[in-house]
Amino acid sequence: MKKLLTVLFALALTSSCVQSQHKHSMDYKHTNKLIDETSPYLLQHAHNPVNWYPWGEEAFEKARAENKLVIVSIGYSACHWCHVMEHESFEDDSASAVMNDRYVCIKVDREERPDVDQIYMNAVQIMTGRGGWPLNCIVLPDERPIWGGTYFRKDKWINQLNQIADFYEAQPEKAIEYSDKLTQGIKQSELVALNAAEPNFTKDMLQGVYDSWEKHFDTIEGGPDRSPKFPIPNNYQFLLRYGHLSGNNAALSQVKLTLDKIAYGGIYDHLGGGITRYSTDKLWKVPHFEKMLYDNGQVISLYSEAYQKFKDEDYKNLVYGTLEFVERELMSKEGAFYSALDADSDGEEGKFYVWKKEELQRLLGENYDLFSDYYNVNSKGYWEHDNYILLRVQDDKTLAKKHALSVGDLKAKMADSESILMKKRDTRIRPGLDDKTLTSWNGLMLKGYVDAYLTFGEQHFLDIALENANFIVNKQLRKDGGLNHSYKEGRSTINGYLEDYAFVIDAFLKLYEATFDVQWLQHANALTAYSIEHFHDSNSGMFFFTSDEDPALIARKMEVNDNVIPASNSAMANNLFVLSHHYGNSEYQEMSVKMLNNVIDQADSYPAGYSHWLNLLLNQVYPFYEVAVVGKKATDKSLELHQTYIPNKMLCGSVKESKLPLLENRYSKDQTRIFVCENKVCQMPTEDTDKAFQLMK
Repeated sequence: MKKLLTVLFALALTSSCVQSQHKHSMDYKHTNKLIDETSPYLLQHAHNPVNWYPWGEEAFEKARAENKLVIVSIGYSACHWCHVMEHESFEDDSASAVMNDRYVCIKVDREERPDVDQIYMNAVQIMTGRGGWPLNCIVLPDERPIWGGTYFRKDKWINQLNQIADFYEAQPEKAIEYSDKLTQGIKQSELVALNAAEPNFTKDMLQGVYDSWEKHFDTIEGGPDRSPKFPIPNNYQFLLRYGHLSGNNAALSQVKLTLDKIAYGGIYDHLGGGITRYSTDKLWKVPHFEKMLYDNGQVISLYSEAYQKFKDEDYKNLVYGTLEFVERELMSKEGAFYSALDADSDGEEGKFYVWKKEELQRLLGENYDLFSDYYNVNSKGYWEHDNYILLRVQDDKTLAKKHALSVGDLKAKMADSESILMKKRDTRIRPGLDDKTLTSWNGLMLKGYVDAYLTFGEQHFLDIALENANFIVNKQLRKDGGLNHSYKEGRSTINGYLEDYAFVIDAFLKLYEATFDVQWLQHANALTAYSIEHFHDSNSGMFFFTSDEDPALIARKMEVNDNVIPASNSAMANNLFVLSHHYGNSEYQEMSVKMLNNVIDQADSYPAGYSHWLNLLLNQVYPFYEVAVVGKKATDKSLELHQTYIPNKMLCGSVKESKLPLLENRYSKDQTRIFVCENKVCQMPTEDTDKAFQLMK
């Protein structure tokens, strides 16, 4: 057993991630069972000499029939170290021979099957104390894991595979015994028990969480006091709202510092728009260059909200630049959004985005000096191998004064230079595109477009949002009321996960606020009812990540901690809270409170992992305003009501008579009136948005 544990706890390297390039040759020596999949990540491995299977019963039937262990190898299209391991091991004849002879091999796209990824990531974290992708787990023919790790060099990979297979053949009962214990650990982790204590939410809770969190702020460069740094929007959305509502100026200053540093740093693509996944350093300078849809959707929402508070034009520029990037690079003709852009091009990470000084001098001529000062083609912007990352330090006003220019002339000169470089960049080998469409991530981007519309009033943003919302309804919403998770080339596949429902509901609720078209509110309500029927756990009051209609895995998990994406449970709890106000549904209100009560005691120990839950706590301890707008100019008033930052409000409205609880009997033919309500008690209506704002102070 000691020997087995030594193998089981072998060092696994945590890896950062970016997409491998598809092969260009059409003459393939090998083709495996991934060839019929739609996932770009799986198709990338379809011509490996490994006899890959997609996740499914066929592979496990083969394993049982041949009494073989199963390799479950999990990655995604934007995973750099997945690409490295593919090249070193999965394309290698000697490594693939061991894999094929001694194992049944399954490849999983973690973005298509986050449920599978959750389980085996949990297993590897229990075994090794760390995780990452590629994620490689060896499991019994009944799916229970016995060993796992992340990236391995070829020689170590082959050695580990042979050791595990030898041990299983010699002492299967000990392997099964270990697997039993490990599986129990997986089943017990991340499940939430009912907190039977009476909810007692207070402002002191928020202060305690903030005090704990503040100790880990980087007060010089923004973000956390460590690297790498991820732009986790739900963290800063909470801190922004908390700072505003509580009057905590230190919290507001930390948010402003962080958002400024991100907007000026190399993590933002200053030429083409869009946020990359994270910064490898504390300075937000050197990005891991992949661009993920989920990051960009949330960043748009965050910077739109922050603009309402700070009125910073740099935030507006980031929103507009990012949306231009999304439409140019990540949007299909159907109004769907693709998943990711690779960091690698022509075999090198970041090659598409970085510049050499001599190239910039040649292209920009007399404008080079201004450009190099603006974007720090100097020691600040230097990366490696004579390459520079474009980043900013000073604002337009400061630089214009320095170069004896007006701000308008500075912007015009920079626009000319940026146009020249974009044309040049477009001639380079492009990063790979993951062109599958994920419903959950589309919900995040849809909400981003709506938030940008409500903040800046650009009709084009609303038009794109409506196009995407109709895509979801027409392509991903099934006749039984459920959602599918993935879409590509006309194929809608994979039963939806809780995250699909949570983020689409959230987006539809916001789209209703922008349009007052009741269909979006009705869709949100129907999807919530479906979620309760198929995902809700009546014992704990929480939601499972997978539907009760899905084939059972070895554990049914609950997603509770907020991460780069809010947890699906925290998103559902917030959705239930908002819907309870729209429909006067006390059951939804009680469900939301119960969910928050189950987890709130954990927030002190890990504030960044509960920030979206904390958004809900804000709405429990501060006034929450139900703003009803009724009359012919209701949608115009909605835009006006988003120009002043009031995060603790929701809007409902109609341009005609409505039976919704907050709107019923409030329509007046000749007026557009605003009713500011709290706990269903409304103050006298007004037609003046400024007066409405005063009623919410």
